[in-house]
Amino acid sequence: MEQRFLKIPRNERGRDFAVGDVHGHFSRLQESLDRLGFDPARDRLFSVGDLVDRGPESEAALEWLAQPWFHAVQGNHEDYAIRHVRTGQVDVMNWRGYGGGWFLDLPPDRQEVFAEAFARLPIAIEVETSTGAVGLLHADCPVLFWPRLESALQDRYKRTSAACQWSRERLRQMDRTFIKGVRAVVAGHTPVAAPLLLGNVYHIDTEGWRSGYFTLLDLESLQAWPREVVTELATEE
Repeated sequence: MEQRFLKIPRNERGRDFAVGDVHGHFSRLQESLDRLGFDPARDRLFSVGDLVDRGPESEAALEWLAQPWFHAVQGNHEDYAIRHVRTGQVDVMNWRGYGGGWFLDLPPDRQEVFAEAFARLPIAIEVETSTGAVGLLHADCPVLFWPRLESALQDRYKRTSAACQWSRERLRQMDRTFIKGVRAVVAGHTPVAAPLLLGNVYHIDTEGWRSGYFTLLDLESLQAWPREVVTELATEE
Protein backbone atom coordinates (compact mmCIF):
# COMPACT_ATOMS: atom_id res chain seq x y z
CA MET A 1 0.00 0.00 0.00
CA GLU A 2 1.33 3.43 -0.98
CA GLN A 3 1.03 6.21 1.57
CA ARG A 4 2.31 9.69 0.73
CA PHE A 5 2.30 11.06 4.28
CA LEU A 6 3.02 8.82 7.27
CA LYS A 7 2.47 9.72 10.93
CA ILE A 8 4.46 7.76 13.49
CA PRO A 9 3.80 7.91 17.25
CA ARG A 10 6.37 8.80 19.86
CA ASN A 11 8.99 6.23 20.78
CA GLU A 12 8.20 5.39 24.40
CA ARG A 13 11.05 2.91 24.78
CA GLY A 14 14.17 4.42 23.25
CA ARG A 15 15.64 7.07 21.00
CA ASP A 16 14.77 8.29 17.52
CA PHE A 17 17.42 9.45 15.06
CA ALA A 18 17.36 10.87 11.55
CA VAL A 19 20.20 10.23 9.13
CA GLY A 20 21.18 11.98 5.92
CA ASP A 21 21.56 10.44 2.46
CA VAL A 22 23.01 6.91 2.56
CA HIS A 23 23.69 6.32 -1.15
CA GLY A 24 24.56 2.66 -0.94
CA HIS A 25 26.94 2.82 2.03
CA PHE A 26 25.08 0.75 4.59
CA SER A 27 28.18 -0.78 6.18
CA ARG A 28 29.52 2.69 6.84
CA LEU A 29 26.15 3.69 8.30
CA GLN A 30 26.12 0.61 10.53
CA GLU A 31 29.56 1.58 11.86
CA SER A 32 28.18 5.00 12.81
CA LEU A 33 25.21 3.40 14.56
CA ASP A 34 27.52 1.06 16.45
CA ARG A 35 29.61 4.00 17.69
CA LEU A 36 26.41 5.71 18.77
CA GLY A 37 25.31 2.67 20.76
CA PHE A 38 22.17 2.31 18.67
CA ASP A 39 19.89 -0.40 20.08
CA PRO A 40 17.49 -1.79 17.44
CA ALA A 41 15.34 -3.29 20.18
CA ARG A 42 14.55 0.18 21.52
CA ASP A 43 15.79 2.85 19.10
CA ARG A 44 14.51 3.86 15.66
CA LEU A 45 16.28 5.29 12.63
CA PHE A 46 14.64 7.57 10.07
CA SER A 47 16.21 8.12 6.66
CA VAL A 48 15.57 11.31 4.70
CA GLY A 49 15.88 9.34 1.47
CA ASP A 50 18.44 8.52 -1.23
CA LEU A 51 19.20 5.10 0.15
CA VAL A 52 20.67 3.97 -3.17
CA ASP A 53 23.03 4.85 -6.05
CA ARG A 54 26.67 5.97 -5.92
CA GLY A 55 27.80 3.40 -3.32
CA PRO A 56 28.53 -0.34 -3.61
CA GLU A 57 25.72 -1.63 -1.37
CA SER A 58 22.54 -0.25 -2.92
CA GLU A 59 20.92 -3.68 -3.05
CA ALA A 60 21.10 -3.83 0.76
CA ALA A 61 18.34 -1.20 0.85
CA LEU A 62 15.69 -3.91 0.81
CA GLU A 63 17.21 -5.60 3.86
CA TRP A 64 17.21 -2.34 5.79
CA LEU A 65 13.67 -1.45 4.76
CA ALA A 66 12.52 -4.81 6.11
CA GLN A 67 13.70 -3.89 9.62
CA PRO A 68 10.92 -2.71 11.99
CA TRP A 69 13.17 -0.01 13.47
CA PHE A 70 14.08 1.56 10.11
CA HIS A 71 11.88 4.04 8.26
CA ALA A 72 12.58 6.10 5.14
CA VAL A 73 11.02 8.66 2.86
CA GLN A 74 11.40 8.61 -0.91
CA GLY A 75 14.38 10.55 -2.18
CA ASN A 76 14.94 11.66 -5.75
CA HIS A 77 17.08 8.58 -6.37
CA GLU A 78 14.20 6.34 -5.33
CA ASP A 79 12.04 8.44 -7.64
CA TYR A 80 14.40 7.63 -10.52
CA ALA A 81 13.83 3.91 -9.97
CA ILE A 82 10.04 4.20 -9.65
CA ARG A 83 9.66 6.31 -12.81
CA HIS A 84 12.04 4.13 -14.81
CA VAL A 85 9.92 1.03 -14.12
CA ARG A 86 6.49 2.64 -14.25
CA THR A 87 6.81 5.19 -17.05
CA GLY A 88 10.24 4.88 -18.65
CA GLN A 89 10.48 8.69 -18.44
CA VAL A 90 13.99 8.91 -17.04
CA ASP A 91 17.17 10.25 -18.62
CA VAL A 92 19.12 7.04 -18.12
CA MET A 93 22.48 8.53 -19.09
CA ASN A 94 22.03 11.28 -16.52
CA TRP A 95 20.94 8.77 -13.89
CA ARG A 96 23.84 6.45 -14.66
CA GLY A 97 26.17 9.39 -14.18
CA TYR A 98 24.74 9.83 -10.69
CA GLY A 99 25.26 6.20 -9.74
CA GLY A 100 22.15 4.50 -11.11
CA GLY A 101 24.05 1.91 -13.10
CA TRP A 102 23.56 -0.81 -10.50
CA PHE A 103 19.77 -0.53 -11.00
CA LEU A 104 19.82 -0.13 -14.78
CA ASP A 105 21.93 -3.28 -15.09
CA LEU A 106 19.50 -5.41 -13.07
CA PRO A 107 17.08 -7.71 -14.92
CA PRO A 108 13.61 -6.16 -15.32
CA ASP A 109 11.93 -8.42 -12.74
CA ARG A 110 14.48 -7.41 -10.12
CA GLN A 111 14.05 -3.74 -11.01
CA GLU A 112 10.35 -4.12 -10.35
CA VAL A 113 11.00 -5.50 -6.85
CA PHE A 114 13.05 -2.46 -5.91
CA ALA A 115 10.71 0.03 -7.59
CA GLU A 116 7.67 -1.35 -5.78
CA ALA A 117 9.47 -1.28 -2.43
CA PHE A 118 10.49 2.34 -3.03
CA ALA A 119 6.97 3.28 -4.15
CA ARG A 120 5.61 2.11 -0.80
CA LEU A 121 7.79 4.66 0.99
CA PRO A 122 6.05 7.90 1.97
CA ILE A 123 7.07 11.27 0.58
CA ALA A 124 6.99 12.74 4.10
CA ILE A 125 7.01 11.35 7.62
CA GLU A 126 5.82 13.04 10.81
CA VAL A 127 7.30 11.68 14.06
CA GLU A 128 5.84 12.65 17.40
CA THR A 129 8.22 13.67 20.20
CA SER A 130 7.62 14.81 23.77
CA THR A 131 7.69 18.45 22.67
CA GLY A 132 5.92 18.23 19.33
CA ALA A 133 6.06 16.67 15.91
CA VAL A 134 9.16 16.56 13.71
CA GLY A 135 8.72 16.29 9.95
CA LEU A 136 11.04 14.47 7.60
CA LEU A 137 11.32 14.71 3.81
CA HIS A 138 14.11 14.47 1.32
CA ALA A 139 14.71 17.90 -0.17
CA ASP A 140 12.44 20.84 0.63
CA CYS A 141 9.09 21.62 2.19
CA PRO A 142 6.81 23.29 -0.40
CA VAL A 143 4.35 24.63 2.20
CA LEU A 144 4.88 27.03 5.09
CA PHE A 145 2.29 25.31 7.31
CA TRP A 146 3.29 21.68 7.79
CA PRO A 147 -0.23 20.25 8.37
CA ARG A 148 -1.14 21.32 4.82
CA LEU A 149 1.47 19.02 3.32
CA GLU A 150 -0.58 15.87 3.86
CA SER A 151 -3.49 17.09 1.73
CA ALA A 152 -1.17 18.77 -0.78
CA LEU A 153 0.54 15.47 -1.47
CA GLN A 154 -2.85 13.96 -2.31
CA ASP A 155 -4.37 16.84 -4.26
CA ARG A 156 -1.32 17.98 -6.24
CA TYR A 157 0.79 14.89 -6.00
CA LYS A 158 3.22 15.40 -8.87
CA ARG A 159 4.09 19.02 -8.20
CA THR A 160 4.23 18.76 -4.43
CA SER A 161 6.14 15.49 -4.31
CA ALA A 162 8.63 16.80 -6.87
CA ALA A 163 9.40 19.74 -4.57
CA CYS A 164 9.77 17.42 -1.58
CA GLN A 165 12.19 15.21 -3.52
CA TRP A 166 14.10 17.56 -5.82
CA SER A 167 13.97 21.22 -4.72
CA ARG A 168 17.04 23.07 -3.41
CA GLU A 169 15.41 26.50 -3.11
CA ARG A 170 15.69 26.95 0.65
CA LEU A 171 19.41 26.30 0.57
CA ARG A 172 19.99 28.32 -2.59
CA GLN A 173 18.33 31.32 -0.97
CA MET A 174 19.59 30.55 2.56
CA ASP A 175 15.94 30.98 3.51
CA ARG A 176 15.41 31.06 7.29
CA THR A 177 11.61 31.19 7.18
CA PHE A 178 10.08 28.88 9.79
CA ILE A 179 7.75 26.08 8.77
CA LYS A 180 4.77 26.54 11.09
CA GLY A 181 2.68 23.79 12.65
CA VAL A 182 5.67 21.56 13.35
CA ARG A 183 8.55 21.62 15.79
CA ALA A 184 11.21 21.03 13.14
CA VAL A 185 11.69 19.62 9.64
CA VAL A 186 14.66 17.43 8.67
CA ALA A 187 15.98 17.15 5.11
CA GLY A 188 18.93 15.88 3.10
CA HIS A 189 19.49 15.99 -0.70
CA THR A 190 22.03 18.84 -0.82
CA PRO A 191 25.45 18.20 0.75
CA VAL A 192 26.49 20.50 3.59
CA ALA A 193 29.84 20.77 5.34
CA ALA A 194 28.16 20.39 8.74
CA PRO A 195 24.54 20.11 9.92
CA LEU A 196 22.86 23.31 8.81
CA LEU A 197 19.86 24.95 10.47
CA LEU A 198 17.75 27.39 8.44
CA GLY A 199 14.74 28.57 10.43
CA ASN A 200 13.51 25.30 11.91
CA VAL A 201 14.69 23.16 8.98
CA TYR A 202 17.70 20.92 9.61
CA HIS A 203 19.83 19.91 6.61
CA ILE A 204 21.85 16.81 7.49
CA ASP A 205 23.41 15.36 4.32
CA THR A 206 27.02 15.63 5.47
CA GLU A 207 28.17 13.18 2.78
CA GLY A 208 28.74 10.09 4.86
CA TRP A 209 28.47 8.34 1.50
CA ARG A 210 31.53 10.10 0.14
CA SER A 211 34.32 11.67 2.19
CA GLY A 212 32.29 13.20 5.00
CA TYR A 213 30.45 11.60 7.91
CA PHE A 214 26.92 10.50 8.64
CA THR A 215 25.03 12.98 10.78
CA LEU A 216 22.59 11.35 13.19
CA LEU A 217 20.10 13.87 14.53
CA ASP A 218 18.35 13.01 17.79
CA LEU A 219 14.70 13.90 17.16
CA GLU A 220 13.97 14.44 20.84
CA SER A 221 16.81 16.87 21.61
CA LEU A 222 17.48 18.04 18.03
CA GLN A 223 21.16 17.59 18.75
CA ALA A 224 23.40 16.12 16.09
CA TRP A 225 25.93 13.36 16.56
CA PRO A 226 28.93 13.29 16.23
CA ARG A 227 28.85 17.08 16.47
CA GLU A 228 26.97 18.43 19.45
CA VAL A 229 25.80 21.71 17.98
CA VAL A 230 23.96 22.30 14.72
CA THR A 231 25.38 25.47 13.21
CA GLU A 232 24.53 27.86 10.43
CA LEU A 233 27.27 27.31 7.87
CA ALA A 234 27.53 27.81 4.13
CA THR A 235 26.74 24.77 2.02
CA GLU A 236 29.14 23.01 -0.29
CA GLU A 237 28.38 22.96 -4.01
